[in-house]
Formats: sequence, C-alpha cells, structure tokens
Amino acid sequence: MFGYRVPAPDEAMLISGGRYGRNGAPFRVVTGHGAYVLPFFRKVRYLTLAMCESEVAETCVTRQGISLQVRAVIAFKVGNDTESIVNAGQRFLSDQDQMSTLTGRIFAGHLRSIIGSMTVEEIVTERQKLATEVLDGSKAEMAKIGLTVDSLQIQSIDDMNSGYIDAMAAPHNAAIQRQAQIAQAQANQAAAEAQQESQRKQAEYARQTAVVQAKYKAEVDTAQAQASQAGPLAQAQAQMGVLAAQTELAHRQAELRQSQLVSEVVKPAEAEAEKVRILAEAEAARITMQAKAAASNDRVALDRMLIDQLPQIVKEAAGGLAAANVSVLNGADGLSEIAAGLVGQGLTILESVKHSLSGSANREVVSFPEPSSDANGQQQAELPAGS
Repeated sequence: MFGYRVPAPDEAMLISGGRYGRNGAPFRVVTGHGAYVLPFFRKVRYLTLAMCESEVAETCVTRQGISLQVRAVIAFKVGNDTESIVNAGQRFLSDQDQMSTLTGRIFAGHLRSIIGSMTVEEIVTERQKLATEVLDGSKAEMAKIGLTVDSLQIQSIDDMNSGYIDAMAAPHNAAIQRQAQIAQAQANQAAAEAQQESQRKQAEYARQTAVVQAKYKAEVDTAQAQASQAGPLAQAQAQMGVLAAQTELAHRQAELRQSQLVSEVVKPAEAEAEKVRILAEAEAARITMQAKAAASNDRVALDRMLIDQLPQIVKEAAGGLAAANVSVLNGADGLSEIAAGLVGQGLTILESVKHSLSGSANREVVSFPEPSSDANGQQQAELPAGS
C-alpha cells in the first residue's frame, strides 16, 4: 500500500515530522510492525538493532609499573527499549559505524583504569575477573548512549618482551619440567622393567618350548619305536585274521555244498525210495487180497485166473525159445512137437501152481513178483522153485 512502511526484524523505523515523539523525542519509534507514513510530510529512517563487534588493543600499565599489551573483543548492540533506541538514534543515526569506534574507546579507557589497579599475576591468572570489572564499569556509560554489552573477551596479554611473564612462569615451568622429568624417568624405569620382564618371559617361554619340544620328540620316538615293533605283530594278526576269515568261508562253503547235495541227491533218492516202498506195499496188499480170496475156497475164480495166465506162460516160454538159437530138423512135424511141448509145459506149470496154492493157502501168501526184462529186452516171470 502506498505510504505503508514495515521495518526489518533487526531494525527500528524512526518516523520524523509531526507530533509523534514521546518524552520529548524528535521522532516516532516503530519496531516489529508496520506504520502508515504520509508522503512528503513525514520522513522515515532505519536504525540497526543487530549485533555489532568492536576490537580493543590497548597498552596498559599495571600497579607494579609493568606495561602490558591487552587485546579484547566487545559484542554490543542498540537496546530494544524505546529509550535506548531514541538515545542511539540521536547519536548514531547519521553514521552508525561510529557505534563500534565509540564503544572501543569507552572500553579502552575502562580497561586501562582496571588494569592499573591490578598486578600482572592477577591479570594473568584472573582474566575473567578483569573482564567482569571492565564490563561493570562501562555498563552505565554505554546505557547513556543507548547501547548494551553482551560480552567482553580478553584475547591476549603481552608484556612486550619484558620477560616478566616468562619469569613469572619460570618456577611453574621448572616445576612442570621437573615433574615431566620425573614422569619421564618413571616411564623409562617402567619401560626398562617391562623390557626385563619381557626378556624374562621370553627366556621362560624358550625354556618351556625346549622342554615341550624334547618331550614331544621323546613321545614321537617312543611312538615310532612302538610302531616299528608293532608292524610285524600287526601283520601277523592281519594274516591270522585273513586265515580265520578263509576258514570261516570254507566252512560256510562246505555247509552250502552239503545243503546242495542234500537238496540235489539225498532228497530225490529218499523220494524215489519212498515211491518204491509205497508201490511195494500196494503190490503186497494186492497179492495178500488175492491170497485171501484163494484161501476162502474161491477156486473158480482162482482157476479162471490161472487159465487166463496160461497163454501168457506159453507165450513167455515160446519167446524164450525164439530167442535161442534152435535148429528144427524135421520141418513141420518138428514144429508141431515143439508147440505141443510148450503147451504141455504150460499145463505142467499151471498144475504145479495150483498144487502149491492149494497146499499153502492156509499157511502163507504166495508172492508173484513182477516180470523182469532179460538182456534182450524180453520180460521173464520168475516162478517159485520146483515149478
């Protein structure tokens, strides 16, 4: 808006013209907010409220008459209240840099005054006391010109090569050096003791290492000797183990072969013998039954059975004759005679069997074995003796 002015946060706006001043101030003070300024009839100026700095390097004489070069730094600013702003505005508004110059001169005067009442020892050892006294002495004078001091720091104190400060510090330096030498001697002694202890430990470690190595070598030698002695024994034990294993293997193989023989030879033989026994028992039972039938005077059946067997008997006899080398000299008559002889022989055999059966029917059972084959493959019937 035309004619409306706002000061910066670290500034005070001074409006002159009109009847705005308070307490006889020639201008109006505005901070922290804006104000309307009538153009052409009012004039606006700005006074900084920011922090300022001033350095002081002053030669001062102590109470002992010793000259000292003192350097200090003062941090100050215009006070925030209206009275301080008015006082500072009336003095520094046209040339605000003069605030640092004037502040330095004020503090230099107070610094000379305070140092003149102190000794070098007090100044050197009690710098904070010096700063506090200078600050307190200049506070009222600074307030008159609208300034406040935030801090005062004594940067350095120099005796300008007079040697006083060095001489003052000599006893302390000597004591410090003496303490340093003592500390160095103690450190050297401790280092020497540590080195001796290290050497002793190294020697002890070497001795223990030698003992351990000797013990280890003795154990190794013993182990090697035992190993060299145990070599043949171990080999013999190994061979014995091999022989035992081979014996066990042979025993197992023999048992296996025995089992195979039992399975392949004995069992089949036993089975065949059992078969033969069963057949023989069946045949014996058959013949026994036949004998019992004959013994019960079943003669008709027995005669029929014998008559039925007669052709077979004649056939067997003829077969035996045919297998023999017989020469017939009288032709057909000779053959007729031979046939008649065979029939007669068969009847004779039949009568003998009947007689034998009728005589022994009540005493024993006649066994008729199965016909067997001769060398020429012909079946032959073995008859009882006397047939």
